[in-house]
Amino acid sequence: MYKDKDYNLRDRIKSFLWLFFFLVVLWLLLTSTFHFQELWVGIFVSFIIAVINHKFYIRLGFPPVTPKRFVFFILYIFILFYEIIKANLDVALRIIRPSLPINPGVVIIKTKLESDIAKTILANSITLTPGTFTLDIQGDKLLIHWIDVEATDIEAATNIIGERFEKYLRVIFQ
Repeated sequence: MYKDKDYNLRDRIKSFLWLFFFLVVLWLLLTSTFHFQELWVGIFVSFIIAVINHKFYIRLGFPPVTPKRFVFFILYIFILFYEIIKANLDVALRIIRPSLPINPGVVIIKTKLESDIAKTILANSITLTPGTFTLDIQGDKLLIHWIDVEATDIEAATNIIGERFEKYLRVIFQ
C-alpha cells in the first residue's frame, strides 16, 4: 500500500491526471452533451475536484496509473461484464429449468492480491456475478457462497471463481 512518504511529485501528478480524466469522462457520460458551455463547466468542476482530492487516490491503495495498468483496467471491465452476463444466463436457466442441478455451498478461495482495495474489488466482482456471493475476506482467503459448488478444494475453487478476475487485478494493483 502506498503511504504518504511514498508520494513523489510524479505520482501525485499522475493521480491528479487520472482522477481528472475519469471525472471528465464521467461528466460526459452523465450529461451526454458536447455543448461548449456544459463541456467547459464539466472540465472546470472536474479540475477543481481533482485538485482537492487527488491525494486520496493513492491513499486508497490505488497504484500510479501506467499505460499497461490502464489497458488491463479496460480489459478487466469487459471481462467483468462478460462474466456477469454469463452468470446471469446460468442462473436464469436454473430458474427456468428446475432439472438443472443446484448444489449450494460455501467454499474458500485464496488470493495473491496484497492491497486491501484490490481484495475488495475482487470480492465485489465475485459478488456481482450471479450465483456467487462473497461472505468474508480473511487475510488472503475469501469465503464465497456458490450456487452450484463445482469444487471444494481451495486451489480448484480459486481457479474457477477467482482467477478469471484476479489475473487482471494483479497487473493493475501490483
